[in-house]
Amino acid sequence: MKTIQQCNFPLFVSILLLSGCDNGVSTATAETSSTDSTMSAEFEPASTVAEVQTQMRRLPTDDIWWTVNGKDMAWNFKNLHQIFPTVNVYRDGPVKTLAERPIAAIGEYVVKTSEGPMTFDEFIVSDQSTTMGVVILQHGEIVYERYPRMHEYEKPVYWSTAKIFTSTVIRILEERGEIDVSLPIEHYIPEMSESSFASTSVRHILDMASGLDCSDEYESWESCYYQYSMAIGDGFRTEGAPDNPYDFAATFEATRHAPPGERFSYSGLNTFILGWLVEKVMDMPFQDAFTKEIWYHIGAESDASYIAPRYGIAVTHGGFVSRMRDLARFGMLFTPSYPVVSDTQIISDSHIDLIRNGGDPNLRLNAGLPGVEKSGVKHNVYQWDEIYANDTFFKGGWAGQGLIVNPTRDTVAVFTSYFKDDQYSETRLEPVLFEVLDGIFGTAEK
Repeated sequence: MKTIQQCNFPLFVSILLLSGCDNGVSTATAETSSTDSTMSAEFEPASTVAEVQTQMRRLPTDDIWWTVNGKDMAWNFKNLHQIFPTVNVYRDGPVKTLAERPIAAIGEYVVKTSEGPMTFDEFIVSDQSTTMGVVILQHGEIVYERYPRMHEYEKPVYWSTAKIFTSTVIRILEERGEIDVSLPIEHYIPEMSESSFASTSVRHILDMASGLDCSDEYESWESCYYQYSMAIGDGFRTEGAPDNPYDFAATFEATRHAPPGERFSYSGLNTFILGWLVEKVMDMPFQDAFTKEIWYHIGAESDASYIAPRYGIAVTHGGFVSRMRDLARFGMLFTPSYPVVSDTQIISDSHIDLIRNGGDPNLRLNAGLPGVEKSGVKHNVYQWDEIYANDTFFKGGWAGQGLIVNPTRDTVAVFTSYFKDDQYSETRLEPVLFEVLDGIFGTAEK
């Protein structure tokens, strides 16, 4: 079984919140949920009027809204569009239909649990799991699709999984010659010339290796993370909180724990700065840049959105919501099956090669994280959390979301879940899904 490293740094740190929905949820499958835009099942609302009112009134008023687990977290994760203002990421053109070719062996695959062996189908609906949805594709076709605790039309949040959207747009601009990632960030954002980020290259920010002490630490409201969170508006605001994230980044002061490019240190502030860089270069809000470069061209079923709680500023480090199949379409851009969703090759071969081979293993080792000899992880790179020796690319989100891409196998998996009230009683979906993917599609190294 492939082991996911449970690190003490916020690797899956986008924001969190949704816990175990109990009854009244869809169990739609690949066999019952058509991807044909001309065919659809009868609409069934995900919440009653009373449920919406109850859940909205249960949001904390004296604490950060995403500190709750369990059923409340689960509802919140699927309903951020009701909790916060949002900004749109637009689709265009005909929906690119994803053919269905169910592989029964996926659901029948037996996994170990604390309650004994279960099939994957049994596990995701069991009390051990908080799985809301899983979509798996091979060769551009849906081979497995289940929604144990949500409806297929809902748009859950993917938290930090969204970080790779900023890095992907930057890489596209880099290949056009519009960005040189070796240059310091203030070359593109002069406002940051007095910040502690000054003289830090774009590449080091992309790789979460700024050397600055601003990791995503959740213990104190005085921490760098919470100050940034209050500035962008996705957390509880205190008196005197920073007004906005642009000013916060421009005046940011922090101690340096390592030279730039030497040590991994995960920070949502890094991703915001990268989104700001895109806005500077393209002269448009990040959500429009992401629309222009990617979402407009993948035959998505629906518009997506970012939560934008403060001044219409997108929470680019994690507040992205979309249909699960549409996130899978994004993942397909990194596989040989990209023509299924895009008429042009948006992600170049050199882009794929950079992800595969362009990372620095020492970043993880210097941060005390295991290298390939212990976990199968080669490196992190360009906001991707983990690149494995078997050619798997992984980006996770806090509380159990993720995108898994393997270009060699031509596979993509998208998953969403949440934390139970008692996290010790749950089995995390992520390592189980990795085991199933390796077991069904092989573990051979590239």
